[in-house]
Amino acid sequence: MADKVHVVVDAMGGDNAPGLIVKGAVDALNENANVEVTLTGREADIQKALSGLQYPKDRLHIVHCEEVIEMAEPPVDAIRTKKDSSMVRGLRMVKNGEADAFVTAGSTGAALAGGQLLVGRIRGIERPPLAPILPTAKGPVLLIDCGANMDPRASMLLQFAQMGSIYMSNMTGIDKPRVGLVSVGTEEEKGNALTKEVFPLLKSCETINFVGNIEGRDIPEGAVDVAVTDAFTGNAILKTYEGVAGVLIHELKDAMLSTTRSKAGALLVKPALKDMLVKFDATRYGGAPMLGLKGLVVKTHGNSKSEEIRNAVAQCVLFKEKDINGQFVKEMELGPKG
Repeated sequence: MADKVHVVVDAMGGDNAPGLIVKGAVDALNENANVEVTLTGREADIQKALSGLQYPKDRLHIVHCEEVIEMAEPPVDAIRTKKDSSMVRGLRMVKNGEADAFVTAGSTGAALAGGQLLVGRIRGIERPPLAPILPTAKGPVLLIDCGANMDPRASMLLQFAQMGSIYMSNMTGIDKPRVGLVSVGTEEEKGNALTKEVFPLLKSCETINFVGNIEGRDIPEGAVDVAVTDAFTGNAILKTYEGVAGVLIHELKDAMLSTTRSKAGALLVKPALKDMLVKFDATRYGGAPMLGLKGLVVKTHGNSKSEEIRNAVAQCVLFKEKDINGQFVKEMELGPKG
């Protein structure tokens, strides 16, 4: 039997810590016998959250940490000074080979800084991108980068496309994922200096299925499987995506409950609406991985509930079982040099 995949979960990170974070980790354990979980954080709080939950005790461990990195703290300073925090201890376990992956709903900046400073990059990877999977009308799309590299070089976006293609193929089963470059027009000559420099690199790369430039509106329509961009643009797309979805759902609920007639109609369409909401629920894909690190780091939403944590742990298991880091090294011709 294969070795179990060991995932560390930051029990103190996020708005719903530790209760829903711990529950999500326990749910993941109960669903998959091939996963082992370590919870990092204040042991008394974790034990309280575990009270009343049923789980395989031989596969759940607790590492007590006195400190917690708060959302508003300067990320690099927090990583360097709070060595006994739930985030730093978890990241160090991945760095030291004691765990395969780390999941946190805590500070994005600290997770990004800690991923690079503590876990470290695969040799040959210029910068690790943050890459969430988003729902579209035709299936999932990987948005890469959405928060890690605000001013990347063209060579970095090429690596994002290569890693994103490998990741999507393995995590979703899509054969030869369609890769698009986010720009302001579909024509090759459209865009800023960066996109114009990146386009020929992507076009000549034989390991990806590059379909050309895409516009922002093409993403929710499902025109591509991997949308490549810089982190500034990607983050704006992500936040707009989430904001518009939230407003539409809120307005739809208000409209359906506004009159007696609309309430009656709501009962009729409720099953179809539930199916639609499931289809467009991004949390079912887990969190946003930092790709290109020596071990996997997954950042979930700050307001993550148990379902997203459970799915993030499952995401880590699949990443390890598919040996995606090994594929990065092999297919991108990375590794020791000189």
